[in-house]
Amino acid sequence: MSEIRDISLWESGARKIEWVRRNMALLNSVREQFEKEQPFKGIRIALSIHLEAKTAYLCKVLAAGGAEMFITGSNPLSTQDDVAAALVHDGLNVYAWHGATSEEYEKHIAQVISSAPNIIIDDGGDLVNMIHTKYPQLIPEVIGGCEETTTGIIRLIAMNKAGELKFPMAPVNNARCKYLFDNRYGTGQSVWDGINRTTNLIVAGKNVVVAGYGWCGKGVAMRAKGLGASVIVTEIDPVKAMEAVMDGFKVMKMEQAAAIGDLFITVTGCKDVITDNSFAVMKDGAILCNAGHFDCEVNVARLRELAKSSYEARNNIEGFVMPDGKTLFVIGEGRLVNLAAGDGHPAEIMDMSFAIQALTAEYLVKNKDKLHRTAGDMINTVPEEIDNEVARRKLSFWNVQIDSLTDDQQKYLNSWKV
Repeated sequence: MSEIRDISLWESGARKIEWVRRNMALLNSVREQFEKEQPFKGIRIALSIHLEAKTAYLCKVLAAGGAEMFITGSNPLSTQDDVAAALVHDGLNVYAWHGATSEEYEKHIAQVISSAPNIIIDDGGDLVNMIHTKYPQLIPEVIGGCEETTTGIIRLIAMNKAGELKFPMAPVNNARCKYLFDNRYGTGQSVWDGINRTTNLIVAGKNVVVAGYGWCGKGVAMRAKGLGASVIVTEIDPVKAMEAVMDGFKVMKMEQAAAIGDLFITVTGCKDVITDNSFAVMKDGAILCNAGHFDCEVNVARLRELAKSSYEARNNIEGFVMPDGKTLFVIGEGRLVNLAAGDGHPAEIMDMSFAIQALTAEYLVKNKDKLHRTAGDMINTVPEEIDNEVARRKLSFWNVQIDSLTDDQQKYLNSWKV
């Protein structure tokens, strides 16, 4: 039995899902394929991704392929109660609500895992973590799983290296049609959508500090530049730092950037990126937010300890009054700003990412006997064929044609002789 906030909200959620469906041509084509082939007939899928309209449509596509769906969110502030209600109204199993406490969030993860899933679709690794630590008896039921985001892959790699990952996982985030577009263009746009709608402040002329210059950081910095900001990048990787310099951005340590930044965005996947030393030197009125998966990049708990008081400055913005009299502002509790304060990535972007998720899940089921599944070798790369198929379909929907190699060209490229 599902556990959601209010089933009566379903009509609003259904309208949201219908809007994204109209703009997700790839998933529509995958749905048509799944409805005919029923690749998930008899399969239980556990899914934990930010529970908004685009994720809901992915769930409906998987269900159309025969899957019994067990769904929760991957962040308490990104769950939309009307969308959850719409899925339950359509007969899917949902355990999530907006603003869940840590205890409620963990309970919802546990309810999904208790379904004894055959396929896991994760965003950040919470499902994988819980089944390994609290429900190990259910591991034999798992064929494999997909991981959506960089943070989750970091956790998977660590588990795999330690020999603790007990079933095959496909790092969907590493597929080219995921990170080149979702991470860069999706994050780049949705982060600024969340910031701008929440603050109602101009970006042009401000010093914007972007912590981390991976694909997500690149997208955020690129969009900040386009909005007229002076962009500062902080990094720990010398090659990425050099790339930021050559892309035209200032690069410095966080302790230097903290004193001059007006708006800070963390995109690292690490913890304590902004903490005591940075808070101490920041300007009065500095705004902080996070675009990484977990809410530990900006150490909001420590900021709360240091502050004399705090107050709601604006919807979804908390002001912290420091002992020296200045006020620092945090958007969305330091959680993923594009979802805690926005609607997440554009539908056309998630169309690609979720098409890869759906097709990779199908691949795991169809090839369960061929997957890497020995200790220390549980990471299964998303096949290049899936990446290319998604790209081909997307181009066809754009009515874009590309060249192909002749047999002679193919022979030339595969030969070592001139």
